[in-house]
Amino acid sequence: MKGMGNPIDPETVGAVEGRPPLTDAASLARLMVRPLLAPDAADDALHGGLQAALRAGFGAVCVRGSDVDTAVRLCQGSGVKVGSVVGFPHGGATTASKLYEARDLLRRGAREIEMVINLGKLRSRQFQYVEAEILQVAQACHESQAILKVVLENAVLSEDLKVIACKIAKRAEADVVKTATGFVRRSPAWEEDLRLLKRVLKDICEVEAGEGVDTLEGALRAYELGADRLCTAKAEEVLAAWSARLEPPPVS
Repeated sequence: MKGMGNPIDPETVGAVEGRPPLTDAASLARLMVRPLLAPDAADDALHGGLQAALRAGFGAVCVRGSDVDTAVRLCQGSGVKVGSVVGFPHGGATTASKLYEARDLLRRGAREIEMVINLGKLRSRQFQYVEAEILQVAQACHESQAILKVVLENAVLSEDLKVIACKIAKRAEADVVKTATGFVRRSPAWEEDLRLLKRVLKDICEVEAGEGVDTLEGALRAYELGADRLCTAKAEEVLAAWSARLEPPPVS
């Protein structure tokens, strides 16, 4: 993979720009968001994914709206936050419907709302529309002591629109900006995108890597580049690979 270089030493991960090193499995697990959004997933897949997230101690899960009640019940008291999606996966719903959806999910106990930015309006440079929409949903989230995550789709955005989207998200008081939904082709420049988002957002919004982190090397690279969260459907495999790397070599 481009930019990976030499294998990463567990003791040095996070040394870039003073980031705390990832010294154990739990420190990586807390950064991970496990999506459970497959449109055809049955209840057994949902329950299996939630149980795996609980065992691993992931920072959060992100489930379909109809699964929020179940996820909140199973994750209660665990420290694993429950999130869900609004305007997913293309962001083209009306502001009113996004607000209704967000408020319904918050009432059901979701603590993180992932709202896909209106890509059509953004690419049409209707920036006031985009900002007003984010601001309204952010206010609804914050009234419920929840966070708003604005999801971009960097593979279809020019660099100037990525920058503008981040500036809008900051002004509209979003808490997190995510690079991609995972439902569109992967951006070939995901590393550069992370650098860009981190530089523009600074410490005002967190950055979530939504692509490029399906392997351990990709996840560690994203962390070194500044990602505060790592979202991947292969979170269990990534964490298992990290745990294996941390194990001391057998004594001969």
